[in-house]
Amino acid sequence: MMNRIIILFLILIFWSCDKEKSVQNPPNIIVIVTDDQRWDAIGYAGNEIIITPEQDQLAREGAYFKKAFVTTPICGASRATIITGLYERKHKFTLGGTKLDSVYNQENYAYELQEKGYKTGFFGKLGIKNNGDLTKSFSEHEVFDRNNKFKDHRGYYYKTIEKETVHLTRYTGHKALSFIENTAKNQPFCLSISFSAPHAHDGAWEGIKKQYFWQEELDGYFRDMEIPGPKNASDQRFDALPKGVRDGFNRTRWYWRYDTPDRYQESLKGYYRMIGGVDNELGKIRKLLKTKGIEDNTIIIWMGDNGYFLGERQIAGKWLMYDNSVRVPLIIFDPRVNKHFDVRDMVANVDLAATILDFAGINSKLKTHGNSLVPYVRTGKSPFKREELLIEHLWDKKSIPSSEGIRTEKWKFMRYRDIEAQDELYDLIYDPQELNNLSNHPDYANVVLEMRENLDRKIVKYAQ
Repeated sequence: MMNRIIILFLILIFWSCDKEKSVQNPPNIIVIVTDDQRWDAIGYAGNEIIITPEQDQLAREGAYFKKAFVTTPICGASRATIITGLYERKHKFTLGGTKLDSVYNQENYAYELQEKGYKTGFFGKLGIKNNGDLTKSFSEHEVFDRNNKFKDHRGYYYKTIEKETVHLTRYTGHKALSFIENTAKNQPFCLSISFSAPHAHDGAWEGIKKQYFWQEELDGYFRDMEIPGPKNASDQRFDALPKGVRDGFNRTRWYWRYDTPDRYQESLKGYYRMIGGVDNELGKIRKLLKTKGIEDNTIIIWMGDNGYFLGERQIAGKWLMYDNSVRVPLIIFDPRVNKHFDVRDMVANVDLAATILDFAGINSKLKTHGNSLVPYVRTGKSPFKREELLIEHLWDKKSIPSSEGIRTEKWKFMRYRDIEAQDELYDLIYDPQELNNLSNHPDYANVVLEMRENLDRKIVKYAQ
């Protein structure tokens, strides 16, 4: 009888410990943003060439969003949307001479978390010029990016760890590891890590006519293979673009990266290797979480800041409204859920601020344009399913024509704002590559009218 009582007592203790572990609050949150990583530049998306074992494992363990988008396909505006939860139409930060209004120094997810007792950290590329100091939202921070005064590999190799000059990816990972290591185990934290990779080092084109620089340990990746060329890269596809795009920066950067077969191989392998470098840092972070004993209460969010053209349509860069440019990887892993879901609904970077605050259990007054993605992480479904998404690029720059559009599951409607160009309508069910423009087809006149009116309504709504 006594043995049974002892066994029952031990069971109750273990049950109590497990229960305490499962309801431990608040959780730690790590937000990882990569620069120019498009949606299929990850093995889990079906890419059989790229080497991303850590991202693949994260996707297998958590919620992988198959249709994740950015609302503005350029780094600065996208990152402003991530931190504020607002469309570019509202926060008004693009690039160039614009600045993020000082009101957003306090109206952002990090500030809200810090007010509620979180230790907040930011390391890497912020990409946002602002009035005041946005970094006051972070308990610890260091803002850095590629150093464009160097027109060669030194743009990525200029930071040091213990007097050793290291790649910016390694340095960013080092800052993340130090933050985690030096945070008390019972102190909830939100760590925002913003890698500069795999962004090309544009300034190096002026110097040594190269674009991508990676760590030495990645030299062997793809060395003895030839990567297939880009799809839909014929002269016909290029000629179908508006003249303002053909003459613009998308084409200029194509010459820098993809205009010959050799340059294409060099650029794509470099791009993939740099993503592999970031992947290695993810592995180190997860290992430290486990060593420290906090892996079971640390949520990891992984997202690209915009999509990327890899030579499709004979162009490079991002900025345009095609899915190449706006579609990104998004993984959210919550170890407390311990379930995997492949989510097929449309989600976006504008949802991240609301999601982070929801995870933290904060009843915030922060007004965002997004929806929390926590229901998807917990059940694979959400009552806040998005039926349509506003996409826009409002930067006033002649070489990058401004454009805006709306995307549903079936339709993509887009138009340019400052050049003479035909509107574009694509049936995404039958034409996912967005090659057959239906905007002038009489059978789709009503669809064009409906989409145009819907876009106009969304513009008014999200300017508020």
